[in-house]
Amino acid sequence: MGSPTWRLVSGFNSLNRTNVILQHLRMSKHTDAAEVLLERKGCAGVITLNRPKFLNALNLSMIRHIYPQLKNWEQDPETFLIIIKGTGGKAFCAGGDIRVISEAGKADQKMAQDFFREEYTLNNAIGSCRKPYVALIHGITMGGGVGLSIHGRFRVATENSLFAMPETAIGLFPDVGGGYFLPRLRGRLGYFLALTGFRLKGRDVYAAGIATHFVDSEKLGMLEEDLLALKSPSKENIADVLDAYHAKSKIDQDKSFILEEHMDNINRWFSANTVEQIIENLQQDGSSFALEQLKIINKMSPTSLKITLRQLIEGSSKTLQEVFTMEYRLSQACMFSFREAMTFMKVLGQF
Repeated sequence: MGSPTWRLVSGFNSLNRTNVILQHLRMSKHTDAAEVLLERKGCAGVITLNRPKFLNALNLSMIRHIYPQLKNWEQDPETFLIIIKGTGGKAFCAGGDIRVISEAGKADQKMAQDFFREEYTLNNAIGSCRKPYVALIHGITMGGGVGLSIHGRFRVATENSLFAMPETAIGLFPDVGGGYFLPRLRGRLGYFLALTGFRLKGRDVYAAGIATHFVDSEKLGMLEEDLLALKSPSKENIADVLDAYHAKSKIDQDKSFILEEHMDNINRWFSANTVEQIIENLQQDGSSFALEQLKIINKMSPTSLKITLRQLIEGSSKTLQEVFTMEYRLSQACMFSFREAMTFMKVLGQF
């Protein structure tokens, strides 16, 4: 992985990349209920993420509105399913509000504690929800957006869906339960997605097992109407509607999974228990695809890569709740390290 000096410089470069991202993702600190719409429609409770200018990025205020309503709907005998979607057409949810998280990491330890604890509590509530939960993951779905969808019973992708867990590029790790669902994807696919940040698009989101169904985007409105019109539906009734729309979708129907031809190699390369061995596997293979992944991994934070691999190995045998406990501890350790590094960089006159 290189010398200690290289690792230190790489870590600082990661911080600089994070700072650049923050400058491009300036988001308001002030939030209100309008940023997330919570409505009872027909037989369902409908959650609409409503920050289209910011790709529906998730903040603490939104979490604090969604969680209690989710629990209320779960206990309401007149609510038979819960639907979550995003506005604007570009994104379901592009992740957590990076500016707020970063500022918390730099200065406000309590905010960092509150955000991650309450986000993971919401993610866990989705995973354990007794009512069928349908996430319409149309558009960009990354980071915190994955946490709002992946743990629910049904996830509906469209040709415009874009899934990624890019955290190793910004000095973090694929949280929101990534330690649970990623190692449970087929073969070593989840390890590959976590370490490289590889992006899946359209039907590939379904083929990878991230989505449970694929529907043409122009049919999403009709699908939602049909779900809302159900009378006292069971989870089987809901599945029947989703299955029918999925069966009628023709977009890229005959397209093979984008990584299918590489899966045997991915399973071999990423079966190693250390990042160093994965890198050696890629180097020894020498194919163009292997070298492309090696180039990507070499751009990532070395510390994040090691944390992420251990997170997935440990998470593969833990319950979802145990994974969230592990990830919360990791998140706070990362925030502490971030504050320490920022302080050091200020001393050096870098900020």
